[in-house]
Amino acid sequence: MAEETDPLAGATVIAPDDDFSGAPLLRTEFDLAADHGDLVSATLTATALGIVDLEIGGRPVAPDVLTPGWSSYEWRIRYRSYDVTGLLPAPGDRAAMGASLGNGWYRGRIGFTGGVGLYGDELGLIARLDLSYADGHVQTVVTDESWQAGPSATTDNQIYDGQTIDARRVQSGWSSPGFAADGWVGVHALDLDRNRLVPPIGPPVIRQESIKPVAILTSPSGRTLVDFGQNLVGWLRFTVTGEAGREIVIKHAEVLENGELGTRPLRSAKATDRFVLSGGEDFFEPTKTFHGFRYAEVSGWPGELTPDSLEAVVVSSALHRIGTFECSDELVNQLHRNVIWGQRGNFLDVPTDCPQRDERLGWTGDIAAFAPTAVFNFDVKDFLADWLRDLREEQLHADGRVPFVAPDVIKFRPPEQQRSQGQPVTALWGDAAVWVPWTLYQAYGDQQVLIDQYDSMTEHARAIERSLSPNGLWDTGFQFADWLDPDAPPDRPGDAKADKGVVATACAYRTAGLVARTAELLGNQADHDHFADMADGLKRAFNTHYVDDQGIITSDCATVYALAIHFDLIDQVKRDAAGQRLAELAEKAGYRVSTGFAGTPFICWALTETGHLDTAYHLLLEKENPSWLYPVTMGATTIWERWDSMLPDGSINPGEMTSFNHYALGAVADWLHKVVAGIDALEPGYARIKIAPQPGGGLTSARATLITPHGELRSSWQLTGDELTMDVSVPVGATAEVTVPGRSPESVSSGEHHFTSTFD
Repeated sequence: MAEETDPLAGATVIAPDDDFSGAPLLRTEFDLAADHGDLVSATLTATALGIVDLEIGGRPVAPDVLTPGWSSYEWRIRYRSYDVTGLLPAPGDRAAMGASLGNGWYRGRIGFTGGVGLYGDELGLIARLDLSYADGHVQTVVTDESWQAGPSATTDNQIYDGQTIDARRVQSGWSSPGFAADGWVGVHALDLDRNRLVPPIGPPVIRQESIKPVAILTSPSGRTLVDFGQNLVGWLRFTVTGEAGREIVIKHAEVLENGELGTRPLRSAKATDRFVLSGGEDFFEPTKTFHGFRYAEVSGWPGELTPDSLEAVVVSSALHRIGTFECSDELVNQLHRNVIWGQRGNFLDVPTDCPQRDERLGWTGDIAAFAPTAVFNFDVKDFLADWLRDLREEQLHADGRVPFVAPDVIKFRPPEQQRSQGQPVTALWGDAAVWVPWTLYQAYGDQQVLIDQYDSMTEHARAIERSLSPNGLWDTGFQFADWLDPDAPPDRPGDAKADKGVVATACAYRTAGLVARTAELLGNQADHDHFADMADGLKRAFNTHYVDDQGIITSDCATVYALAIHFDLIDQVKRDAAGQRLAELAEKAGYRVSTGFAGTPFICWALTETGHLDTAYHLLLEKENPSWLYPVTMGATTIWERWDSMLPDGSINPGEMTSFNHYALGAVADWLHKVVAGIDALEPGYARIKIAPQPGGGLTSARATLITPHGELRSSWQLTGDELTMDVSVPVGATAEVTVPGRSPESVSSGEHHFTSTFD
């Protein structure tokens, strides 16, 4: 980092001389300069090795929590800057600044192999406060070895396991001037490559809302359970009074099983917070952990526990909701709400697979499948751009191989658990390096993400190219492929019906084509020609080896047809035959879902594109397991990892991986937005818009809104008898091609438009 642009210039990374149970407090005091007029502005820039809550004069610096979040710390430690002018006293007065540290992802237990302290052994802080006065004078306060360190009320903190707070240890006034700091110790400097300090791209994590319980229950064993009515991500907070030394223990889980807290899916994550009372009135909020839960088991509460006693705090990255959807079917509406809550809970600084068990990792396959849905629901342009920087760093430090997760903690596994050649190149998972930036470009119209990720995109395509067999197929090596096929045994989620080579080769074709298009956009003709040739070769090999004369594709299951059709891998005659076969397979399965991670995002699309819209609606609206609506009928409030994470008898699926908050299978919402409601982009960023709803399935209405880069877009339709009415609002600066069912397409400009037609 160049010093002239370094907002942390002069500051040192400091660590406490005593670790204080992994949650030390750091503080300093200073006098504001006198004789320079009023304080005009004050900016605090800071980051931590670990997580940090910052205070000035006893008040929080910002609404951020879990700061600085999780990134690939080996190369990117993100700092943030805050306007703290309003927190400081008058010139000449004394002030204090403090930081409360925690283990977080940096030093806490992370990953399903039990790794602790993967990024470093010591917690640290680096901060610089710049105070500007009316006469132009600038005063600077930085972290250095004059700071002090002391104990906090937190005696244990881990992301997976929870936080313990002992109110008897609270140090009142620790971040205010005049604090005695008895028993506090010094700090020492840590070495840090300052090139690792980078500004953030994405937003911080914040408290989004609070939710009161809907019920207080007593389990069959006599335990007290709190039901919040919604599977969420965050923690509980409350104010309570009780005798000194009493311990309140709160355990969290997403579901109940046999009336008791269903903790088995958490695996080794304890998800337990402990609070020790001081004897006075105590306020507790465990901000150094988070949990995925709907239910909490509470023990040790003094007196009667009522719905007014506590509340759940929902936390996630500060993302602006830009897309909405609703229709005449309330089960479908609940499905969409589940998608929203699943995205909200898992978009906590990193797009994680799940928020509750001993994992919570940035799995690349999940976001590759879900990205088109994600970009509609929320403005995730900066959030995913930030994550893609970590993916790129991990990939380019691993010979071009995209990791399974980013940030990559799998690489920290013991040598005996590692693959000899490192993580292999994989379809769909690795394709996140290409599919996600392309999706961001399509949604928001900004080529910068393609420029920033271009070397990552091309390196992944070249890694695929090196992995192809002499026959031109990607048919060797490890693949997740159609992960979590509902017909796979619970303990073997990779045993899908779809041939892994078919899935991988189809994904490779799509990736090569998108990289070729990206190269052309960015003016790199040589790369365009190379990857276009690669795509052509993959298409020839796919048709030669996997598709017979009647259009039957190797392994003859729904996923292979969905990919071949939607990725445009087969000619028109065979495409029609493949569409017919896909519809037959769907009907044969009783319109229950038979696809896993690879096929699920595309099956309704493939059916629609080959004239089988009714079959797509049958799939959408099926209620028996496995289906999108089965979890809804079982009371789900988020998307599940497995179609049957909970079995019809109310028991939890016996598989080791059984999350009840896993957004990937919610990728069908992209079809809801673009086919049911009919909103799509004809040009990146919605400068030209396609509005072409395709009613069906007995739905009598649907509506969607989207805040595009040009403004709000709205589309709704209603069916009354055989009369269909449509209302469309096109933002200023955009045009739309509107196709009303039963009428020819027509172009419209910005403004409000009303259409009617007869619908058969």
